[in-house]
Amino acid sequence: MILLSADVGAKTTEKLIEAVRQAARKKEIKGTEDVVPFLKKYLTQMLTEEGQRTRISGTPTVILVVGVNGVGKTTTIGKLANYFHLLNYKVMIAAADTFRAAASEQLEIWGKRAGCDVIKHAEGADPAAVVFDAMKAAIARKADILFIDTAGRLHNKANLMNELEKIHRVIKREIPEAPHETFLVLDATTGQNAITQAKVFTETANVTGVVLTKLDGTAKGGVVIAIREELGLPVKWIGVGEGIMDFRPFEPEKFVDALFNTEQVKTLDSLCLFMYNTYVDLIKKVRVSLCWMTVLSREYASAGCMMFTGRF
Repeated sequence: MILLSADVGAKTTEKLIEAVRQAARKKEIKGTEDVVPFLKKYLTQMLTEEGQRTRISGTPTVILVVGVNGVGKTTTIGKLANYFHLLNYKVMIAAADTFRAAASEQLEIWGKRAGCDVIKHAEGADPAAVVFDAMKAAIARKADILFIDTAGRLHNKANLMNELEKIHRVIKREIPEAPHETFLVLDATTGQNAITQAKVFTETANVTGVVLTKLDGTAKGGVVIAIREELGLPVKWIGVGEGIMDFRPFEPEKFVDALFNTEQVKTLDSLCLFMYNTYVDLIKKVRVSLCWMTVLSREYASAGCMMFTGRF
């Protein structure tokens, strides 16, 4: 099944199938050829986010980036910094992941490639102290955007929560309405495990959007649909390669089209045909049953009249 193979998940797939059933009852779907276009439109509307993709609303606009180690968080920040730098924004980066070895050095390399200043401390330093210095520097240098990298230690949820709360306090002390955005970076290849990660981070941070990485090498990007349906999180950016330019805004229509490629549509058509025929057969059986009930009721009524008139 296309939806399950794309890792949309059983729960969300059931909801989509129910939406198809409802559309069939309302005559919005009249045949199997209408099912794929209906699903495409339905999913595109579900994934579409109104307004700006990334809110640039302050000086600086503070964007917190969270996610577990290994999902491409540091790379994502480098690509985001490059994207906005090319649009003539003055961008700075705070290397607040002081837990992972060489994280700040890696981010510094990306910063140089993107033409952005990176504020960092020694490995093992207090992340909140890095954020404090970065906030002061971004304000003093009149930066347009400040990206803040964070540690991704899901194995210790309490420490993660405490660390993020401390970082939030430092940010709000300088700019009360910040962070303006909090991006959760997820690896598309992890499939349904991304749901678990998303749930933990939504409990510890006010996540405003998802960045989906490694979308070029997986068919499991359908987990985005499940995240949107179950957690209400929009996808804002996608990574489609290792290069600094292999990064783009998320376009729901193109993403949905990619889910329904030719081979998968053949499989889906078979599923839709089965679902539609089952639905039609059910309606026919109900109608036949109703007809028989009508016939029988008439026969019984006729028999009753005959008995009453003495013709029986």
